[in-house]
Amino acid sequence: MIGCSSQFGVARALALAAILLAASSAGAAAEHCPGDDPGIVLPPGFCASVFADNLGHVRHMAIAANGDLYANTWSSFLYRTAPPPGGFLLALRDTHATGHADQVRRFGDGIAEGATGGTGIALYRGALYAEQNDRILRYRVASGALLPSGPPAVVVSGLPLVGDHNMHPFVIDARGDLFVDSGSATNACQKANRMPRSPGETPCTELATRGGIWRFDANRTGQKFSAAQRYATGIRNGEGMSFDSADRLFVTQHGRDQLRENWPDLYSVAIGRELPAEELMLLEPKADYGWPTCYFDGAQQHLVLAPEYGGDGGHAVGDCAGKHPPLAWFPAHWAPNDLLIYRGRQFPAAYRDGAFIAFHGSWNRAPGPQGGYAVVYQPLHDGKSAGHYVVFADGFAGSEIAPGRAEFRPTGLAMGPDGALFVSDDQRGRIWRITWHGGADAPATLASVQLPPAAGAHDARPPLDSLPVPPGATREQLRLGERIFHGEASDGTCGGCHSSDGKGSMVGADLTTGKWLWSDGTVAAIANTIMQGVPKAKQTLGTMPPLGGAALSATDVQALAAYVWALGHAPRH
Repeated sequence: MIGCSSQFGVARALALAAILLAASSAGAAAEHCPGDDPGIVLPPGFCASVFADNLGHVRHMAIAANGDLYANTWSSFLYRTAPPPGGFLLALRDTHATGHADQVRRFGDGIAEGATGGTGIALYRGALYAEQNDRILRYRVASGALLPSGPPAVVVSGLPLVGDHNMHPFVIDARGDLFVDSGSATNACQKANRMPRSPGETPCTELATRGGIWRFDANRTGQKFSAAQRYATGIRNGEGMSFDSADRLFVTQHGRDQLRENWPDLYSVAIGRELPAEELMLLEPKADYGWPTCYFDGAQQHLVLAPEYGGDGGHAVGDCAGKHPPLAWFPAHWAPNDLLIYRGRQFPAAYRDGAFIAFHGSWNRAPGPQGGYAVVYQPLHDGKSAGHYVVFADGFAGSEIAPGRAEFRPTGLAMGPDGALFVSDDQRGRIWRITWHGGADAPATLASVQLPPAAGAHDARPPLDSLPVPPGATREQLRLGERIFHGEASDGTCGGCHSSDGKGSMVGADLTTGKWLWSDGTVAAIANTIMQGVPKAKQTLGTMPPLGGAALSATDVQALAAYVWALGHAPRH
């Protein structure tokens, strides 16, 4: 990987390209796995089964001592498919211990009640806690029961819902301290969010209620969200949280986006793709982890000053020297959506007491290939990193690693009472159950672990000769536009958001419907939208800087507009 620390390249190579175990050993381990095809790739000795499927957009999970699994799900205009009818909360039970849920129940509010679901969910003292819209609710669940026995109580209300990050994952410790993530409303607290050369707000006033971890009391109801409960700051989006056996709380961070697109004078295309690192941090009270004034440079292995706050492209450090650095870091834009410190004993010793991290997958690595869409394992010891991460589970994305095309996107992690690892997906609503079946073949160290290669990736662009040529354009112009769209010319970034088939993703609109959000759909009007950018999207989460953040010439813009027009006028099948 260009512009990245050796940790990134070495770890990925260890996980995906080197130190293969003998084929006979892998085959022997595979013989112990059940017959169904889980659709993912694991190290030899591990098996996966589909615990449940087609559940909606499953986010985080919690598992009771009897094995009952609870999950929160979400609905949004960002998803192409509507959620199943009923409440957004799920209760699943494997009555016959087969590794598959045979009871699936939905409860709580649904769309009919004005709910949109959520991410956060936890079990504490016989009750289920769940995020719902701007609240955290508490449901009482009787011993042995699968479903709550009555309506919920409101533990916290008034959680922020506007802006870039409106989910509120949380965890609860043994004392009842309720730690809640309040992700940032913006990318880097710019005056014009995600727009080129826009400086940062000084001071960044959103830090009063965003960009950190808040603490409440899980034993109390009627609490109101405010700046007063802020526990730690400078965390752009800390979706993954988990305690180790010493009750230390670890948190992941989604690093900021668009260094190159917003600051092309300071960052090359390659460096913008590889920075900043995603982070794993040890949470400490009143600590400041740097956002938005700092970001972590994985190549230099320290925090540097962000360009919005006087940074010069990675050399200046400024007051970032006094911020809290991460314990471990990972490739840029992989999006760590959940974290589990594995405290079980079913898995081999090499996988114990460290961090499993579910990476939802990138969109902001264009024009290069996207990354993530995997579960990795980061070894830890006594609250510190104990070596490089390895990729533990891969192949979730399927044939194309991209946000609009991925078959599955890892989102949540949980451990069953027997030590099985559960992984959820918010694309199609699948939950996997991963178990160890390798017996005496357990690896002594992670250096001896190697994943078999995942399925090869391809893009799903329509054949160029199937696309119509707009009036006044040429087939050669269309060919150039296709290359720009897919990052093969002029460092175009379009495919990262709009997907290789143009059908969009959570951060880029569908360009194939023939419905134009910002113009009358003529080539000239599309070209004008490309040049002006989209400061505030109408149907997606993302925004588009002028020219998509690429250095496009007038010729490039006309060719790209012609290609986008052709995508919107192609026959639909």
